[in-house]
Amino acid sequence: MQDKKDDVPGALRTFFSRRFNLNLGKAGEEEVVGSITRNSVFVGGNLWTLIFAIIIASIGLNVNSAAVVIGAMLISPLMGPIMGIGLGIGTNDFELVKQGGRNLLIATIISIATSTLYFFITPLHDAQSELLARTTPSIWDVFIAFTGGLAGIIAVTRKEKSNVIPGVAIATALMPPLCTAGYGLATGNWLFFLGAIYLFFINSLFICISTYLIVRFLRFEKKHFEDKDTEKKVSRYILLSVLITILPSIYLAYGIVQKSIFENNAQTFIKEEFNFKNTQVVNKTLRYSSKEREIDLLLIGYELPDTTISSIRKRLASYKLKGTKLLIRQGLSARQEIDFSQIKASIMEDVFERGSSTLRPNSSGNGESRTPEISRELSALFPQITAYSISNVIMKRTDSTKKDSLTLFYGTLSGTMKREERLRLENWLKSRIKADSLKAVLE
Repeated sequence: MQDKKDDVPGALRTFFSRRFNLNLGKAGEEEVVGSITRNSVFVGGNLWTLIFAIIIASIGLNVNSAAVVIGAMLISPLMGPIMGIGLGIGTNDFELVKQGGRNLLIATIISIATSTLYFFITPLHDAQSELLARTTPSIWDVFIAFTGGLAGIIAVTRKEKSNVIPGVAIATALMPPLCTAGYGLATGNWLFFLGAIYLFFINSLFICISTYLIVRFLRFEKKHFEDKDTEKKVSRYILLSVLITILPSIYLAYGIVQKSIFENNAQTFIKEEFNFKNTQVVNKTLRYSSKEREIDLLLIGYELPDTTISSIRKRLASYKLKGTKLLIRQGLSARQEIDFSQIKASIMEDVFERGSSTLRPNSSGNGESRTPEISRELSALFPQITAYSISNVIMKRTDSTKKDSLTLFYGTLSGTMKREERLRLENWLKSRIKADSLKAVLE
């Protein structure tokens, strides 16, 4: 009986070591190295495939088609040089690192040039949601790139090839950020360009790191030199290159993590602490930087007394928001600089949500509108709009009993908007929310 109990840990170790053994089904090292090295070079067919994939991805982003973007990522050969760099670092092959880095740089320049040319000549210049999603990296992009890279290099080292590589190409999304960078250059939007390049850099870096980790875990043979001084010099070059690349990325990735944590905690804080019957949050702005964190809230309804606000501020620490500045604007005093048009927009939205009885065909049967979330797109395309509401209303004719359904967009402006811009806004809204009849009211 005792022997059986002693055998349990051994049996479990055997079970898990067999199930999770990466050496099972592993291809020969020469085959793996040869495959990655070949795919690291962009000449001939690889280069033309990259150009065509970039054009397809740019079209997909331009017309806001996720299916087209996915198709472009499936045929993209961008993973090759990134894995080549990771393999070169893991095997002490400085020549492979240089080859991978050189070809990745060439591929990046060609990709951005191709997408810039496309977005320069296309008649469609509006940034759609598929494109806007590639302008600001988040912590999830880091996780996806790292785990996707792990899956990709494991698939490359197998004897039997599977559909993992195409899946990794879709998940890690290397192609769309380069197209977005091209859009930024073509339209002169440097924020789009820098954000997209940053996202591409983050994705590439963590795919490279995951490749290195698996190569070392599988104990690929390191390259040795007859001259020990040369070997030490190569090792120092590789180490220096890795440090120059990784150290800034660690700092940037840490910043992304901290910003995501702050925003999640702030959203929870607002939802739980400002749940009043007669006071409502109509606008919230979260600001995060390494030096300052701020929650800016605009309230309508009954004014919260100073004692309540002071009590709420004391609870910031319990949401891990210690040191965060809480700015609350409320009341109808001119001294508090409240944007009255913003309040009117919120009131109109609430009235129409409760009072509208006729919905568009794309509305659910339970009375809830299915209007898509367009805040980020609207902010990027028309930054002078500070607040908005979208509602379905009934227009009754005074000369007959006929009724018409209408989508009403009400927006408040921080400045002025030219007539051409207003027309562009209405056309974009009709296309984006699929409204047959739309009226935009701006103040």
